[in-house]
Amino acid sequence: MPAAKPPPVPPQGGGAGPVRGHPVAKIAGDLGIAESCLRRWMNADDVETGRVEGLTRDERAELVQLRRRNRVLEMEVEILTRASALSARENILPNEGPAGPRTGRRRV
Repeated sequence: MPAAKPPPVPPQGGGAGPVRGHPVAKIAGDLGIAESCLRRWMNADDVETGRVEGLTRDERAELVQLRRRNRVLEMEVEILTRASALSARENILPNEGPAGPRTGRRRV
C-alpha cells in the first residue's frame, strides 16, 4: 500500500528521467508512493526543466512574497489616506466655535 504521506521531494534528489517511458503505476508501486504523487513530481520536473510552461518553485515563492508585500503596501496607503483626510479636515475647521477657543484636548 502506498505511503500515507510521501516525502516532499523525489527519492535520490529528483530527476524523474528514468521514469519516462515506463508505466507510472509500476514505478510508483516500486517506490512505495501513490501514482498521483509520482505524476506531480513528473509535472514539477517538466516545469523546472522548461519542457512545460508554468511557474517554477522559486517563481511561485517569489509570487507569494510579492503578493504579501503588495497587501502590506495597500494597507499602508489606506492608513495614510485616512490620516491625510483627518489632518485636512482638522486644518479646515475654525479654531474657535460657538463654545470658544479650542483646547489642546481632542475628542475621540
